[in-house]
Amino acid sequence: MPNFMPQEWEIRCDLAAAYRLISHFGMDDLISTHLSARLPGAEPRFLLNPYGLMFDEITASSLVAVDPEGHAIEREDESKINNAGFTIHSAVHMNRDDAHCVIHTHTLAGMAVAAQGQGLLPLNQKSMCFFGGVAYHEYEGVALDLSERDRLVLDLGKKDVMILKHHGLLTIGRTVSEAFLNMYLLEQSCRIQIAATQGGQQIVLPSEGVAAHTASQFHEHGYNRSPRPWAALKRRLDRISPDYAS
Repeated sequence: MPNFMPQEWEIRCDLAAAYRLISHFGMDDLISTHLSARLPGAEPRFLLNPYGLMFDEITASSLVAVDPEGHAIEREDESKINNAGFTIHSAVHMNRDDAHCVIHTHTLAGMAVAAQGQGLLPLNQKSMCFFGGVAYHEYEGVALDLSERDRLVLDLGKKDVMILKHHGLLTIGRTVSEAFLNMYLLEQSCRIQIAATQGGQQIVLPSEGVAAHTASQFHEHGYNRSPRPWAALKRRLDRISPDYAS
């Protein structure tokens, strides 16, 4: 372990694992999009990827600590980040105490659903777990205007998943594991929706009562809070991409 406190190193390893898993499951977009995590301590600090690395190149030690404005705390050349990309993340981190990890993606399925007027449909039990729990934010252009943060946080409210219209997907979690599992389920829900609608066949929706009941079942059993899926995913990384923890 390099010169990091044990708690910070654990967060770094988990976030690096999430970057590798986003790549492994085809949810990355070259060097674009971000995953961020809050670090412990009195002063607000967050981990972000160094701009220019592919997600399957991210390691625990390569992650950059930044302040709430997205300025790198480390000043080495290799620690440059995409400040514009932190606009969305900083908005959530600084306004939601429970947002310890924020994940934002530009996947094909996610961007396609973000362009559809009806939003996410409860077509499958995976997507039903989000019934009544998806926030939406109108597109305002590339996220360079810091004033957009206030509107984004207002739209997000207390929800943990958001569709950024004409843009992509966003999830938060109380842990890196929870944010990743939220994103994995949201991405799968979007892929199901695109697959089900692309042929032009009639779509059959469940009743609102069934969809709401399914959502309550997911929340009650806490799939996204179980340590088992995350432990299994990290075991896979230990087999196929163990240098994430370096």
